[in-house]
Parts: sequence; structure tokens; C-alpha cells
Amino acid sequence: MSKGTAALGKKGVKKTHIRCRRCGHHAYNVRDRRCASCGFGAIAKRRNYRWAKEK
Repeated sequence: MSKGTAALGKKGVKKTHIRCRRCGHHAYNVRDRRCASCGFGAIAKRRNYRWAKEK
């Protein structure tokens, strides 16, 4: 029986997301070089969808 703490203990070594310099959200993926929130690094326009707007 494994796949417990030994496997999960290695997950905190590298950072996956840092703060985005365009939108400020903590959603910029360092490895993919793309922000999940605004799309910085992949698209010139800001990423936005109508279903994501708060009403």
C-alpha cells in the first residue's frame, strides 16, 4: 500500500502558477507560459466569456 504521503510530498517542490503581470491574478502558468485567467502569453486580446461574468 503506497501512493500516499510519499507521492504527494513531492508536489510542493516547483511552482506551477505565479501572479500574472497583465491581470494580477495568481493564474500565470510558468511551464505553459500562459495565464489561465486573461490568456496573457497566448493571445493578444484578453480572454473573456459571457458565462464567466458576474451578474
